Amino acid sequence: MSTTRPYPPGDRGPEPSGASGVSGGGAPTASAPDEGVTAPSGPPAPTGGDRVRRLSFDDQSGVVPLARDFTRQALYAWGWLPAATADQRAAAEDVLLVVSELVTNACLHAEGPDQLAITRNNKVIRIEVTDRGAGQPAPRTPHRAGRPGGHGMFIVQRLCLDWGVVRDPGVAGKTVWADLGAPA
Repeated sequence: MSTTRPYPPGDRGPEPSGASGVSGGGAPTASAPDEGVTAPSGPPAPTGGDRVRRLSFDDQSGVVPLARDFTRQALYAWGWLPAATADQRAAAEDVLLVVSELVTNACLHAEGPDQLAITRNNKVIRIEVTDRGAGQPAPRTPHRAGRPGGHGMFIVQRLCLDWGVVRDPGVAGKTVWADLGAPA
């Protein structure tokens, strides 16, 4: 397994406890929150009261609005929505925007998304989009704000605490993950 970053910025390496991501397949349809389940891949998913929701895109059309609706339902179930303050509303909108950007990138630059996984705890929400594409997502450099298109990963980079790409050896495709902070 590889990732764009061996560990999060500011961290000096793996957790002493040996925590790591868990590889595994997703459910064929949307699933309810699971207690204590980690995200399927990447650096360790948020821990401490985790909740995970997964959505499979098998034979689905309109995947970007489907992903946004699925994420919005999770945010309601987890109490992020309805937002009581402007900061909480902005945090929820950031999550929806990052989901849209990652799923759109899978549609445009891969063979479409296979699965969306959302993991949260009290401090962090992780979004993972799995696809079968061989490309490596990266913000366009130099970033040109006035130029149409090519802003997706720049937006993800700006809104997220961290993000990366995980590839499992012998498996086609990748998982793009992004971590956002929970609203205050």
